[in-house]
Amino acid sequence: MEIQQTKNKKTPQLKFLAIVAIATSVILVFTVAPWNILPISVTEEVSVIAVTDYGCVGESSLGRSVVVSNCDASVGDTVSATFNIPAGETNGYLEELDRRQNPMVDAWDSSVSGKGFSP
Repeated sequence: MEIQQTKNKKTPQLKFLAIVAIATSVILVFTVAPWNILPISVTEEVSVIAVTDYGCVGESSLGRSVVVSNCDASVGDTVSATFNIPAGETNGYLEELDRRQNPMVDAWDSSVSGKGFSP
């Protein structure tokens, strides 16, 4: 008569940890979206708002202050500027994220400021 021995197989811990690490990285890639954080180079015409020793300070259409070195322009002139900005600010990611986090806020609500109660 033969006795069959049953072996207790251990779950390979290294394989399990690799699966957990891969699953975590996939989840992070799709939730954090790192390509929206990386900077991109933008070139646009900016209006000069100040002239300093370092150059002209201009305001871009995205609301960013940009310093243009070696600038001979005066206040109110338009000059070309190249600057870096997070990709999420130009591709609509941040607006979509805000819309999803605040689904009940419409255009009128977002333009209201201050504290207090409505009559």
